[in-house]
Amino acid sequence: MEKIKALVVDDNMEFTNNVVKYFSNSENIRVVQQINNGSKVIEYLKENPDIDIIFLDLIMPGMDGIAILQEMAQNNMSQKVIVLSSYLEDYSLRMLKKYKVDYFMLKPIDLKSLEQRVLEIMEVQSKFTVIKEVDQNLEIQTSQLLHNLGVPSQIKGYQYLREGILLLYRNTDFIGGITSVLYPEIAKRHNTTPTRVERAIRHAIEISWNRGDYQIMNKLFGNSIDFDRSKPTNSEFLVTVSDALRLGSYMLNA
Repeated sequence: MEKIKALVVDDNMEFTNNVVKYFSNSENIRVVQQINNGSKVIEYLKENPDIDIIFLDLIMPGMDGIAILQEMAQNNMSQKVIVLSSYLEDYSLRMLKKYKVDYFMLKPIDLKSLEQRVLEIMEVQSKFTVIKEVDQNLEIQTSQLLHNLGVPSQIKGYQYLREGILLLYRNTDFIGGITSVLYPEIAKRHNTTPTRVERAIRHAIEISWNRGDYQIMNKLFGNSIDFDRSKPTNSEFLVTVSDALRLGSYMLNA
């Protein structure tokens, strides 16, 4: 089988080199080019229309990721796109939905997971379409809910909260072991310690409680805690948000 041809677009040379190195051992995917300036992407795609999938950062010199998506749409370019970014705000989320990005992952990413997403999108798309759409929608809902709750995406606690909520959603066995199982799993994925994970999540919740959307907070936590006197514990926050997503009691804004 001919290998899937991937293009990496990111101004972080260390990151792009790591991606190229990882996929050099892949049986199914080959990174054919890395571009570190957004202004060069559209011209490259015009000259190389056989590119199958693009790993796209959002913040770059020359032309940012959203502008690249706009240009691709205007030029009827049909390459699949996975956005890889360390920062995602509400505007960016809306644009990713508008331009029907196939998937997005927040950095730091696990390259093995990235490889699996590519295979789901490109090689066995018919089999994984429903799973991919549900999974992508879940990640978008989780990110937007955390933004609405006032958790800044640039702090480590945001990444740990997001990871923890998704893990709890996909595996309810974690609920009985937040400290003993969930924190160590998050720490392993982010090359840190369970204690630092716990502290970063606590810090993120404290920030959230001071700046989040009161109506959403009251809807999620109003029946489980004394809203005026105390913030939810890490466990209450994680479990409550994952339950809300599972039950569909929180929906993305149109």
